[in-house]
Amino acid sequence: MPGTHPNAGPAPAAVDRRRLLLAALPATALPATALLAAGCAPSAERARNEPDDRRPLALVYRGPQGCAGCAPAVANLLRRARRPYRVTYVGPGTGTPLSAEALADAELYVQPGGGADLDGAWRQLRGSADMMRDWVRGGGSYLGLCFGAYLAGRDPGFDLLPGDTNGYIDSPGTTIHHQRDTVVPVKWRGKRRHMYFQDGPAFFLDDGADADVLATYPNGDAAVVVAPYGKGRVGVSGPHPEADRSWYEEQGLRNPDGVRLDLAYELVEATTRRR
Repeated sequence: MPGTHPNAGPAPAAVDRRRLLLAALPATALPATALLAAGCAPSAERARNEPDDRRPLALVYRGPQGCAGCAPAVANLLRRARRPYRVTYVGPGTGTPLSAEALADAELYVQPGGGADLDGAWRQLRGSADMMRDWVRGGGSYLGLCFGAYLAGRDPGFDLLPGDTNGYIDSPGTTIHHQRDTVVPVKWRGKRRHMYFQDGPAFFLDDGADADVLATYPNGDAAVVVAPYGKGRVGVSGPHPEADRSWYEEQGLRNPDGVRLDLAYELVEATTRRR
């Protein structure tokens, strides 16, 4: 709904990566019934019953650039994964700053969607850039969704990708020419799927880059990528695999596949997998 929530992600065009956007994401947490993975093995059930202090730690950024529901949506997703996480919010106003001390105990760091001003967000985060790169290089996992995927790129960004990002709506041959919330078809590991989308990035990898393209947009641009960075891994998605049913209902959208979260879980697992 325009004017209700902050934008899910900026569209840094080739000529102007710094424009502000005004679109929206819903601020609703994921319902439990939508989050349970189908066909969970007994080992997954046992993992869910483990005490919180035995679960791996995920840090989820919840600073002022994010929409109200973006970080909680990811947090709920991670708590209900096959290998559940305990989640701590970090960033201004959370009581836990993004710091080397916080990252030292974490397996996964998530930069969610929700930003409206890439330069503004980067002014708050650039002091953490070297620290973030060192942490991922040493074995940490960075997951960037929409706005968080832009921030994994360069100029401005953490520079964690073997390439860079640009708004899909600005790409040659794009199938979407507006900044409104919509559903985009992708080819995920060779199969046609549909994902929630709001002005997210495409990824342009360097020649010969060591990266796994999980999904592509209709024009062939990379939509979801996982790549090594030192001993760690970086996972980025232009669309929103974490979007639950309420996101679609609030925007009057329909996913032809039904509202499923299997792609979100697959991306998390690919991002945290070790070689």
